[in-house]
Amino acid sequence: MNLRRLWQQRPNLARMILFAVFIGSVPLWARSSQMLSTAIFIGIYTIVTLGLCLLVGYAGQISLGHAAFMGMGAYTSAILSAKLDVSPWLGMVAGVLVTAALAYLIGQLIFNFREHYLALATLGLGIIVFLVFGEVRGLTGGASGLRGVPRLAVGNFVFDADIKYYYLVWAFVLVFIGVALNVVNSRIGRALRAIRSSELAANSIGIDSSRYKLQILVLSVIFASVAGSLYVHYMRFVSPDPFNFGASVRLIVMAAVGGLASVWGAPFGVAAVLLLTELLRKALPLVIPNASGEHTVIAYGIILILIMVFMPEGLTSGLVRAVRWRSSKLRT
Repeated sequence: MNLRRLWQQRPNLARMILFAVFIGSVPLWARSSQMLSTAIFIGIYTIVTLGLCLLVGYAGQISLGHAAFMGMGAYTSAILSAKLDVSPWLGMVAGVLVTAALAYLIGQLIFNFREHYLALATLGLGIIVFLVFGEVRGLTGGASGLRGVPRLAVGNFVFDADIKYYYLVWAFVLVFIGVALNVVNSRIGRALRAIRSSELAANSIGIDSSRYKLQILVLSVIFASVAGSLYVHYMRFVSPDPFNFGASVRLIVMAAVGGLASVWGAPFGVAAVLLLTELLRKALPLVIPNASGEHTVIAYGIILILIMVFMPEGLTSGLVRAVRWRSSKLRT
């Protein structure tokens, strides 16, 4: 079966193959260790953003505390492996169980109500968790952070180089993309889209909206927890700062830029935001002498507004639409 026929019959599988080939080739042309490190962070934040796309884009439930769930996964894995000498893989599993249990409890309490109670609950949770990370110094290291987090390893093979960790992270990304696509294209995905369109109408045709919203919330925070564990075992250090409220907002922005209702938009949204931030940090001082952080934030905000105005469905859908429009013009 050639690629064109595969694309017509199973487009998601064809996209996955092309994406995997591209991802596998990145270390071959990455010119510096900084580029490879940036690609690792893109992969880690893609995992979180995939979960947000399922929760916000498909189910219509807004979370303002996903950085806190990511932090819980990171701290659970770091504390167990660094202080109790538990296997980092078991620490990752423990992080998943802790965050999933907390998400389940939150969902049970609020999903019997309507409106945006999830946004308020996750906003409050994010603030509380951030304060706990900073105040429980004996366990988390407080504001100074926790050092000495071990690297991930499989037997004697240690992921101690960026190229090794790059392939590990993006292997996780491909698995989670596969999970997300299966959810979206399943009966659960159809139910989530119905809930997003009208929860009242979905309930009237027999869809248990509370149950589906709870399931997708738990799945979404599992994504965030795994990403947090991958983050902390790459950095080998963890502090509260990467998991504050601003980080949760950036995650929402990444999902929105790529396209909230697009699984494939997640990696492109994350890459666009991270690369744009890095580009502005380097280029803005060349245009505005003595440019400060405030100038960078303003320029960043203007560019994001332009993206959302001219491509409201995100970069992925916007670029596809632009290419199709251009192709139709060339044919005529």
